[in-house]
Amino acid sequence: MVASRRNRKRTPRHKSGWRAGSKRPSPRSRGLVDPRHTPYKLLIRRSGIHGLGVFAQQAIPKGKRVIEYSGERISRVETRRRFLRAWRSRQKRLYLARIDLYWAIDGARGGSGAELINHCCDPNLGWRVERGRLFFVSRRGIRRGDELTLDYAFRADGPLVPCRCGARRCRGTINTRRGAEGR
Repeated sequence: MVASRRNRKRTPRHKSGWRAGSKRPSPRSRGLVDPRHTPYKLLIRRSGIHGLGVFAQQAIPKGKRVIEYSGERISRVETRRRFLRAWRSRQKRLYLARIDLYWAIDGARGGSGAELINHCCDPNLGWRVERGRLFFVSRRGIRRGDELTLDYAFRADGPLVPCRCGARRCRGTINTRRGAEGR
């Protein structure tokens, strides 16, 4: 016998729409950056620079911590191993951020959404390392709807990676010029 709609036990719903007992949708699946890592409303969507990008849903003043770059903390040996494996397999996306000479963070594993921030030669974010944690800080005021960008500053002696940022002062490559590293 098939139960009628009236007789079926209703599963209670949370006010956000998910059913009790089912897996709660993550902020990432709704296009949002994990709010545990940022005090601002940030949205993930298609970017004019490359693939997906992170966009401000509210104004962000100059000099404020915008988001923490989070993920798996790995040693320099593991960083090199993952980099070489990705390079050999021609993997296009690699989310490694070095925080000091020994440690790096792999944003591909447990990232906050900050790993999706695109490169720009004239960025609106800079980075700061505090107690072994990496934070992105606003270099200037950011308006609602602006894409968050960061200068990746790849090594000058590494393989050249073309830049598609479209900034007026674009270098044409994500790599730094010789002698300009560590800005």
